[in-house]
Amino acid sequence: MRLSPQGVARWSARRRFTVIGIWVGLFLVGGLLTSSHLSGALTTQAQFTNNPDSKQAQQLLEQRLSGPRRSNEVVIVRSDAKTVSDPQFKAYVARVKGDLDALKPGVVQATEDPYRAGGRFVSDDKHATLLPVTMAGSLDDANKHIDQVLDRTLHAQHPDGYRVWVAGEATAAKDANTIAEQDLRKGETIGIVAALAILIVVFGTLAAAVVPVVLAVMAIVVALGLVSLLGLAFDLSFFITNMITMIGLAVGIDYSLFTVSRYREERARGRDKLAAIGAAGATANRAVFFSGMTVVLALAAMLLNPTTIFRSIAAGAIVVVVVAVSASLTLLPALLAVMGDRVNALRVPVLFRRRQADVERTHGFWAMVARRVMAAPVASLLVAAGILAVAAVPLFGIRTGFSGISTFPDDVQSKQAFTVLSRDFTAGGLTSPAQIVVDGDVRSPAVTAAIAKLQADLKANRAFGPSTLTTNQAGDLALVSVPVNGDPSSQAATAAVRHLRTVTIPAAFAGVNANVTAGGETAGGIDFFDLTQFYTPFAIAFVLGLSFLLLMVVFRSVVLPLLGVALNLLSAGAAYGLLVWVFQHGHGAGLFGLQQVDTIESWLPLFLFSVLFGLSMDYQVFLLSRVQERYGHTGDNRDAVSFGLRTTGGIITGAAVIMVAVFAGFAAGRLPMLQQMGFGLAVAVLIDATLVRSVLVPAAMTLLGKWTWYLPRWLGWLPQLRIEGTAPTPTPAPAEPERELQPVR
Repeated sequence: MRLSPQGVARWSARRRFTVIGIWVGLFLVGGLLTSSHLSGALTTQAQFTNNPDSKQAQQLLEQRLSGPRRSNEVVIVRSDAKTVSDPQFKAYVARVKGDLDALKPGVVQATEDPYRAGGRFVSDDKHATLLPVTMAGSLDDANKHIDQVLDRTLHAQHPDGYRVWVAGEATAAKDANTIAEQDLRKGETIGIVAALAILIVVFGTLAAAVVPVVLAVMAIVVALGLVSLLGLAFDLSFFITNMITMIGLAVGIDYSLFTVSRYREERARGRDKLAAIGAAGATANRAVFFSGMTVVLALAAMLLNPTTIFRSIAAGAIVVVVVAVSASLTLLPALLAVMGDRVNALRVPVLFRRRQADVERTHGFWAMVARRVMAAPVASLLVAAGILAVAAVPLFGIRTGFSGISTFPDDVQSKQAFTVLSRDFTAGGLTSPAQIVVDGDVRSPAVTAAIAKLQADLKANRAFGPSTLTTNQAGDLALVSVPVNGDPSSQAATAAVRHLRTVTIPAAFAGVNANVTAGGETAGGIDFFDLTQFYTPFAIAFVLGLSFLLLMVVFRSVVLPLLGVALNLLSAGAAYGLLVWVFQHGHGAGLFGLQQVDTIESWLPLFLFSVLFGLSMDYQVFLLSRVQERYGHTGDNRDAVSFGLRTTGGIITGAAVIMVAVFAGFAAGRLPMLQQMGFGLAVAVLIDATLVRSVLVPAAMTLLGKWTWYLPRWLGWLPQLRIEGTAPTPTPAPAEPERELQPVR
């Protein structure tokens, strides 16, 4: 076997049953690993791999005061008919507290009696009270055990006239996981059904349409199994499963679509089965390999960000892309060798005849587009670039942040509890307080006075609730815990904690010998924003630089990589602009069933750039490889561009529509972060496959002429890694046995 895509394809075709058996085994092992290890490998917590202020504060608390960070939950008990001082109300609260105390010490570490808190936990109208609960163990332990707390509070039988809600980190995490799982199933269903329908239209046969879906599902299951093993050594975000499914469906189907299309094209030109598989391996499989590596390089940029959420997303996406590429290079040729011409079984007559009648695509829609764009390249370039530039304008008003619990659907219990907590209680931020950690001699007069000044300043600030002070036995560490009113992820909360860090704390501790850090959920979010903003330019430079080098080596041109980078930046900017226009400004959000929010998810710009750049380069490689193949045969740049557009336009558009359908399925979910991710990816892919690949690229290449392929002489030493390999001239071959040409019934 020659170690090349063509050699791998031929080897896989000759040993078809061995290869299929290996992949079936990997599929079964992946499913087993997923069912046994995946759930234990995931966490809802976003952690830092460096050491920002919020992490320093938490480490000090864990080492010298409170031990491991625990989840704070709050049980809200309300009666519209009775006040909290009523004996029946008190008796019911005591009963709830007793039920929770029965969960000690494995599930609940401590509960607090609201009637011994001096009225701090009583609502403004005196008809509701809070029962604070500290969960036992780590945050992940709390997430596992929260159902037992809910069974004794929210889901327990209540006396007539009483209502109960539960708010807190573990409760919100449970609801977020539930919604994400529901959105995942919905996205999978929409994506697979839509992909099948589009593949039937593209191929004109049911059998060929099923093959890419089978490969995508195979890649997803194997990738989930690999991630389950990875999770034994590293903490992975629960979001990784959505990422693997979404990206796996998109690239798995796309890569298979390219290869199956080329195989059918080669069979229509007269090659026998194995020769057609080898020709597809030398052409489409090479394009799949190099485009897959480009996607991996783009996704690797997210690994530069020192947070587990970015590294989890990147790891999941990279794993599923590598598996999808491997399946396209090995499993797909084996399946084609088994199926032969039965890949054309169960035909849709009109669609099938239309695709088989014109292999060169000299007629039809894409031939017309090629003629019109190349007849007026300047006008085409200006109009398409102008549209994208206008679409990118809203990007300049982007605001990034987190969509917190206030953006959950209204029928979600934790959202209802948060609403009641914020509306009726002064101590509404008990579940997510700001934690100000003072490291020093906290019993000294100077530090004591500084802490008193800090608490006085906090009391005067309406953004915060009543503060509490806790010191350790050694007297060298103090914690000032202060509730942050409102959603801890909101812009108001973020602004309040930023002011606390930059103004209030420095003013209170000026000239005092103590190290003061601010932690908590909101502070952790701020550190995440700042780190993402700092590392994003480096990640973008990494993606652009490596992509330029790879394309320069592959196409042996310095002009094509520059053109690709410029056009991809333009399409990404347009996608960002539309994302801001719909979600932040609210234009058309209701029409598409999307939720208008104040901010774009802070992790989304870098994520979108990495994924979009990788996927758009996928289409770039596929289009340019066909252009380069033709140019190598004819030396005519204009003819090569026309040939590349008309022969790949339908496939690229079909692949893009499949991706749009998959991403739109996830955008149909209920969590704003998934809506933004799905919408952003869908819009960007649609823009890239239409305006960019169908108009801007051919128009620019027409204007550039032979300069398109310019490579300075001093770069002549670059290795020749041609994507489209040359295949021998096809010779007429006997058709597959007649029994293989019959539709499968």
